[in-house]
Amino acid sequence: MHEEKENLLQKNNDQNVFKASCLIVEDNLINQKIMGKFLNKLGLDPDIAKDGVEAVEAVKNKIYDIIFMDIQMPRMDGIDATKCILNDLDLENKPIVIAVTANTSDSNKDKCFSCGMKDFISKPISLKIMKNTLSRWIG
Repeated sequence: MHEEKENLLQKNNDQNVFKASCLIVEDNLINQKIMGKFLNKLGLDPDIAKDGVEAVEAVKNKIYDIIFMDIQMPRMDGIDATKCILNDLDLENKPIVIAVTANTSDSNKDKCFSCGMKDFISKPISLKIMKNTLSRWIG
């Protein structure tokens, strides 16, 4: 599986273009658009879920390589959604879940990592941060 993830990165003319299935889980429309545009510039066409409930349903219907998960959302937060996706669903290939939040406290980071998230990026997000994160996990 790790070898498959390594093959997801392709380089074209000194520019990183990633090939992966991607889900953005974010309740704020502006943040959805910003992350979506950044991922588009990096060669990805992400799906969007507006909360944890939609994220769990999306994962039931499609295999994702990487999920950018907001933490504070209505109906189901990012922690509970991640636990459900990684532990409760019977997935053959588990996605890499990246926390995306403005709360950078140590206790919040601990919650994110303890539920199975692999990385933590803080808002506001930049194109450089998205690119570095993708390079770390699927490059």
